[in-house]
Amino acid sequence: MKTKATYNNRITTADEQCLYSHLLTCVSVESPDAMLDRFQALFLDGFGYPDRDVVAALDRLLACQEIEEYFRFILNRCCHILINRWQTNPQLQPAIPVLIKLLESVPADRVSELSRSRPIRRLRQVTQDFRDTEQYLALKRLACVIEARHSALPRNRQAEAVPLGSLINRYPYLYEHCLVTEDSDLQHQQYVRHMQVEAQHKFEVDLSHYVTYRVRRGRLHRQGQTDFAERLRMVPNPTLLNDKELVSSLKHFARRRDHGQSYRDGAQRFLLNHDHGMSFRQFKEDLFDYIIADVDADYGQRQFKAMLQDHLLSSFTDSDSNPMDDFLKVRTCSNLFNFLVVDPSAGRQHYVFLDLINNLGPVHTTGLLLRILLICQKVRPFLDRRFSLLFNHYETASSETVAWLINMFENINIALSLNFGSVDLSHAGAR
Repeated sequence: MKTKATYNNRITTADEQCLYSHLLTCVSVESPDAMLDRFQALFLDGFGYPDRDVVAALDRLLACQEIEEYFRFILNRCCHILINRWQTNPQLQPAIPVLIKLLESVPADRVSELSRSRPIRRLRQVTQDFRDTEQYLALKRLACVIEARHSALPRNRQAEAVPLGSLINRYPYLYEHCLVTEDSDLQHQQYVRHMQVEAQHKFEVDLSHYVTYRVRRGRLHRQGQTDFAERLRMVPNPTLLNDKELVSSLKHFARRRDHGQSYRDGAQRFLLNHDHGMSFRQFKEDLFDYIIADVDADYGQRQFKAMLQDHLLSSFTDSDSNPMDDFLKVRTCSNLFNFLVVDPSAGRQHYVFLDLINNLGPVHTTGLLLRILLICQKVRPFLDRRFSLLFNHYETASSETVAWLINMFENINIALSLNFGSVDLSHAGAR
């Protein structure tokens, strides 16, 4: 992965601006097919482009010694000039995945016949190198999301093993961290947030319809009206869990638990008893008790309990005698996600997370994270970020190989929808 240059340290040159202005003008008046032809000729084939001034500007850029360092920013911005125009029109959006797939195409082989053979070879080299960048990965993920949004095929089931990366559309909480890079412009960031809200709402609506169907069907069966129950229009399971797993997850995150307390009720009770005023050390001790109470006793008595306690009590010890405040709570809960999920500063180590899933299962592991999130909702972006790191790490793995992670992602989707969603799913725990 090429990470030497940083976008914030760069100043746009006149030749770069020439490219951007030219593409902005063209995309505002030409069809996607015409723009795809332009893109192919200018950036991939390297010949046959009609505007000589634009070709000359690109050649001067390619002659720069540092072009390998920052070409990814130039090509990414050129791609997004087209994408930003097309994404505002649903009829034009299917052109976006086509554009991104062009980056994988083999250019026409006429280099040896041309006087511009040297800059063309340089162009093709840096364009090929672009495929190893974070910008290209984000574009590929964007293509997956858009293709899924426009697909007529059902998206809830996978008939065969696929790369984990192709499932990105299913997990809107990953969008902001997986579809946006350091050089993404404001328009693209807003569009990603819009897609995120839409995808989350659609999942919640689909989940609500499924729950309603299950509740109605179960009620009719209990009333002895089996014929009516079987004639109900079937509502498909909107997850990659099987029906038994989904019903179990729904009941777990929606039911009354802990002596009549839901996850949300339990978190509110903890917060009421831990308002500002107590010392930070006391808060950490009580937070440990709050977390470990939801962990299976047999597992908790093994290494996990000691590790969790040591991690919590050794965190930010210089503030132990200070009064508890929001800043310390955010730092502590975010640091907990480093321990429980993945630590970005420790080589993306996540052995504790794997151990939790293997011993507690994905439902109870999700519940453990949810308890922390409910007492400090400001750390939601930190949790999303950590899941995006895991997604990136396993992105090319087969869905069969990382079924445990997909199961976890699906349960996170359900838990977030039930506890933070905008659709009423209060009947989700009903039989």
